[in-house]
Parts: sequence; C-alpha cells; structure tokens
Amino acid sequence: MIKDVDYYIDSNGNWVFTATYHEARGFCCGNVCLHCPFDYEAVPEPIKSRAQQIRATLSKNKTDAIHPKN
Repeated sequence: MIKDVDYYIDSNGNWVFTATYHEARGFCCGNVCLHCPFDYEAVPEPIKSRAQQIRATLSKNKTDAIHPKN
C-alpha cells in the first residue's frame, strides 16, 4: 500500500482508505467506509441510507470531503 494513494492518516491518527484502494479491492466490504465508491451496496438498511445522507451533507459543505486525496 502507498501512503496518500491507497490510504492517508486523519487528524485522529486513523488510517483512512481511499476510493483508489476500494476500487482496486473491487467490492463493498459493508463497513461504511468514508470513501466507498460502491455507494455502500453491502451495508444493511437503515445504516446505508444514513451513511449516504451524511456523505451528501459532507460533500455540500466541503468539496473535498469525500475524496480529499483523489
């Protein structure tokens, strides 16, 4: 894995996987990943709908909220 390509470390010290990493993996893991390019297809309801709402809100408030490293 390559830092700032496959992942970055957020302000809390957590590893955050990028959309590039997820796309290479090829499927949604169901863990409500911030940069899921598969629109949370493996996440059960109602968590899926809530995650999609949060993502939409973040992207309205900050243009790079969803894919800051892509």
